[in-house]
Amino acid sequence: MAHEPHNLLFVCSGNICRSPMAEGIAGHYAEQRGRLIESRSAGTLHIEGRPADRNAVAVCAEIGIDISQHRSQGLTELLLDWADYVLVMEFAHANYIRDHHPNCKELIMLGHMAGMMEVGDPIGRWKPRFRRSRDEIQRCVESLIDRLPPKGKTAP
Repeated sequence: MAHEPHNLLFVCSGNICRSPMAEGIAGHYAEQRGRLIESRSAGTLHIEGRPADRNAVAVCAEIGIDISQHRSQGLTELLLDWADYVLVMEFAHANYIRDHHPNCKELIMLGHMAGMMEVGDPIGRWKPRFRRSRDEIQRCVESLIDRLPPKGKTAP
């Protein structure tokens, strides 16, 4: 019997920096660990069709992850219904989802997976800030994936 993947939805503001990095890192790490997941990302600002920030693309490439084909999308009810876990970068994103999508099931602060509060937004900053965000996201995503139970069990 084939196993179903865990569906992870990463949410940030514009879906051009943090959530695309998280989506790429999740897919890469899950493959390395032999974990069955699907990851997607979206933004609360509903910016459509923009590529990931060039610094996000560059710092992910430094660790062997290609997010160059990413295009931004807004958060939709369809994406939320698809997701087993919705992982947000900031309290503002959690509040937005609670206000606009009150039926969202598994809402998790990504930073909590690695003992942090929020994952700060590097947009408009230099590459070293993007590296810091990437490294924070990587720690959180790896911790999350390592905690995922078999499909159908309790959340992390």
